[in-house]
Amino acid sequence: MSACPACGKPVYFAERKTSLGKDWHSGCLKCTKCKRTLTPGSHAEKDGKPYCNVPCYSSLFGPKGFGHGGTESHRY
Repeated sequence: MSACPACGKPVYFAERKTSLGKDWHSGCLKCTKCKRTLTPGSHAEKDGKPYCNVPCYSSLFGPKGFGHGGTESHRY
């Protein structure tokens, strides 16, 4: 039995959600920024922390600049 990385309490088999190589309680697997509950395999990771793909991971770690595509959306 392992400890949940979010709350530190033991994670039992029946309540386990495995993501990022760790076992989580289903209610503890949340986006680090917006706190939305995530499902395994449907989120991004940065430095071992889970983030929802859109909008949090994209806005924090995606390309910076203006526009939504094309050459004007990237900073040089």
